[in-house]
Amino acid sequence: MPGLWKRITFSLASALCIGSVLLLVVALSTERWVTGRILCKTGAEIVNASDPELDQFTGHIYYGLFQGGKTKNCGLGNRSSKIYIFPKLVQTLNGGLHMMVILFLLVSVGFALVSLSFCIYNARKVPYQSIKGHKGLYLWNFIAALFGALGVLCFLAALRHHSLTERVANYRENLFLLSVLDDSLDWSFWLGVASIGTHVVICGVVAMSRIKLPKPENKKPEEPTISALDLLY
Repeated sequence: MPGLWKRITFSLASALCIGSVLLLVVALSTERWVTGRILCKTGAEIVNASDPELDQFTGHIYYGLFQGGKTKNCGLGNRSSKIYIFPKLVQTLNGGLHMMVILFLLVSVGFALVSLSFCIYNARKVPYQSIKGHKGLYLWNFIAALFGALGVLCFLAALRHHSLTERVANYRENLFLLSVLDDSLDWSFWLGVASIGTHVVICGVVAMSRIKLPKPENKKPEEPTISALDLLY
């Protein structure tokens, strides 16, 4: 059995692995990767709306990796609709890049689970092979963080260089053209980033497990000394 300090550090690393998996699962399943404002450009041009009147043609949009929603206003009041990325909308996007985002994040979840199993193993047993010990944990967490970072970077590339928000907003819009006024990354995206940081922390905790704490010394009871004077009595 490993010592108390190693059991504590590897148990903490196991909890962090679970947290990383939960962060990615929540990020994948939620719809707040991007939020923004959209302008019904066609409606504004029909009435030749100026700056103060543009608010009457401004709506909102939010979406994640699988679904989202938008509210548009083309002069006839707010019209809300649901957005489903699969199975058809993804064909109008950069489908390969979008699938790579999902694939990379799923692979990151898989290696986070591998790291979790190794943390539990090290908390219960002393490993006989180096790959099962600290080196293995460094490797699995590095790979999990790497794939998580690749997924995040691919999403940023789709958002900034492939007009992702504009394509999502104009899907199935036959009469009106929607223009994106602004869009920003929301909390679902940052959960994915936090998951990457969690693996860095795990590596730090695993490194701490190698610290050898000083063992408490048991003091031996002092033996009574007998002098020559005591022997006389």
